[in-house]
Amino acid sequence: MALAKHGKTLLVIVAEAALEKALVRDVRERGAHGWTVHDVRGGGRTGVREGAWEADRTIELQVLCDTAVADAIAAHVLATYAGDFGLALWFSEVAVVRHEKY
Repeated sequence: MALAKHGKTLLVIVAEAALEKALVRDVRERGAHGWTVHDVRGGGRTGVREGAWEADRTIELQVLCDTAVADAIAAHVLATYAGDFGLALWFSEVAVVRHEKY
């Protein structure tokens, strides 16, 4: 028996932790049904974020949703925060079960 799978988009936003409450609000306002947030650390072209002190913390926010919702969230996040905060965004096409949850 084949398991029924349904296509969704996974939007991942890595941002300064100071944005967490605003990002969660933005995600909900644009139609996402849920999200997951993790504390993360890393480095790249602009430096290292070790999370050793409060202002250096970084989060990863994951949202599984329809593509149009993911696009709306990403466009808003870029327009609102990209000029003043460190952040990265990416999309992946995924298959889920229990698609009504997303």
